[in-house]
Amino acid sequence: MADSNLLLEVRDRIALVTVNRPEKRNPLNLETVDEIGACFTKLADDSSVGAVILTGAGDKAFVAGADINRLLEIAPLRGRDWAVRGQRVFERIERLGKPVIAAINGWALGGGLELAMACHLRIAAETARMGQPEIKLGITPGYGGTQRLPRLVGQGRALEMLLTGDPIDAAEAYRIGLVNHVVPADQLLDKAHEIAARILKNSAVAISLTLETVERGLNMPLPDALAWEAAQFGLSTDSQDSKEGARAFLEKREPRFEGR
Repeated sequence: MADSNLLLEVRDRIALVTVNRPEKRNPLNLETVDEIGACFTKLADDSSVGAVILTGAGDKAFVAGADINRLLEIAPLRGRDWAVRGQRVFERIERLGKPVIAAINGWALGGGLELAMACHLRIAAETARMGQPEIKLGITPGYGGTQRLPRLVGQGRALEMLLTGDPIDAAEAYRIGLVNHVVPADQLLDKAHEIAARILKNSAVAISLTLETVERGLNMPLPDALAWEAAQFGLSTDSQDSKEGARAFLEKREPRFEGR
């Protein structure tokens, strides 16, 4: 991906996507958002990729929010269009059908934290700090922060972060359930790869159905979500992988899943 705001490499069925603007702490502008969208569209269709790790270049920031200079240019209707454009890209990540792990290597602010929250799992370096500081600029989050943050940490904790705009450190993010793991900075990508590799030992069919069942079910009333889960379970039992999983268990051996 030459001349790009992103770097992409694939190894052992795991794609590493790096936001590559370290001189400005990897801020999001519309060009970068569009590149992320195009990259994840490509990854969705790439059968050689089973999982994705998303991180930022350098050791200062994952993604340190938006380009503030661009905010001065936005009229209200254009601002709405900007938000919808980013939301669609982040939904593409959330609905990829493959696990996406955010490796938060530094500051994740505003759109950066919203990007991390669109991923399925989050791992933070001990030095990472996270926040939604939009209110300090006189604006509200626009890429899903007011919706995903309460779903992850609860309404009260989310509102404190949203209304004060104050960042939290990695330890606090772990305590409130915003991140899954906190590790030393030099172990961040190794931990992300280790978790991705553990996931990829399982059936690609079951992984995709599980992600879809959780993501859509959270937006349904419980009775509807349980009916949805039952339907997805039925689909999973019709796969060749489910038969292989049962046989392997009975034969006391590791399953050989083929993703069908």
